[in-house]
Amino acid sequence: DYTMEMLVRVARTLRTEHRFAGYIHLKTIPDASPELIDAAARWADRLSINVEMPTEAGLNSLAPEKNLGDIRKSMAHLRLGIDEARAEKKAPRFAPAGQSTQMIVGADASTDRDVLVSSTNLYASYGMRRVYYSAFSPIPDASKALPLRPPPLVREHRLYQADWLMRFYEFKVDEITPPSAEGMLDLDVDPKLAWALRHRNSFPVNLNTASREMLLRVPGLGVGSVQKLLAMRAHRRLRYADLTRLRVAVKKVAPFVETVDYRPSTEPQSTDLRATLAVPRQADMFGH
Repeated sequence: DYTMEMLVRVARTLRTEHRFAGYIHLKTIPDASPELIDAAARWADRLSINVEMPTEAGLNSLAPEKNLGDIRKSMAHLRLGIDEARAEKKAPRFAPAGQSTQMIVGADASTDRDVLVSSTNLYASYGMRRVYYSAFSPIPDASKALPLRPPPLVREHRLYQADWLMRFYEFKVDEITPPSAEGMLDLDVDPKLAWALRHRNSFPVNLNTASREMLLRVPGLGVGSVQKLLAMRAHRRLRYADLTRLRVAVKKVAPFVETVDYRPSTEPQSTDLRATLAVPRQADMFGH
């Protein structure tokens, strides 16, 4: 409790003595007393309780001093306080920007599917505003249980993209990392493009008739561009030139859509299309 008490004191001092009105994101300690967690929520905008590892087995192996039950209990306590504060207009201030957490990726044998399954449960059970992913970085004289090399940094990037698809594009974990597969995301193409290449029979999508849900699954179309397309087609039929006007990645979108004046001239094999659309990866500082 001592460390948590010091953190609360810092946040309280910033608010009361220095009149700091900006954003405060405060890390919390899972086994701290509920009273200290509540005090932190009064002064901070967002609180973080890090789950650390994607699986309980990984946490027990690499951080046995931490208890997943305590972490979940603290997260549940925070969610209850946040929900109550939002439900009552005159309720005291309580972490108005919600809570978040972080996982280390690549420190154990957890697959990307393991990571995303854990994230899905965290969003659903504890109302997380964000789950952050941090690629494991080796340190000297570390435990022999830890790998000697970090994962490719692009793996962290792909996990953030997959997380975004689940939160804003209505994708499910089983669609992004099918149970029948190895459980790892494709590092050479983004997760939405990977899904589209596995489901070529669902394309091309007609931009003038497709549902919003299906438009969101077209590689290269984001939430904003889909909203603009829906608004445009309410007044007229969409043409190929409209893609250019929207400033979307036409090369990426074109193989998966059709308009009144355009349809992909050929149906290339997914392997050929993948090779055309894949972005070459640059080696990171570790040579991956």
